[in-house]
Amino acid sequence: MPQDPNYPKLTAGEHARIAWNVARMCKRSIAGDTVHQGDLEKKVDRIIDRARKRADQNDGKRK
Repeated sequence: MPQDPNYPKLTAGEHARIAWNVARMCKRSIAGDTVHQGDLEKKVDRIIDRARKRADQNDGKRK
């Protein structure tokens, strides 16, 4: 399956951190629909942004 170009390749640690934060989001959603999850969503976004930045830097080194 081809990888989505907008979604960078993640390391094992990044996969684990995202899975941990998604599990925390699920736990919070059980508490109710009105529970704020923006902080966890921002954490996941930052992890993905760092992976994108790393991928861009690695692509620049290979060229």
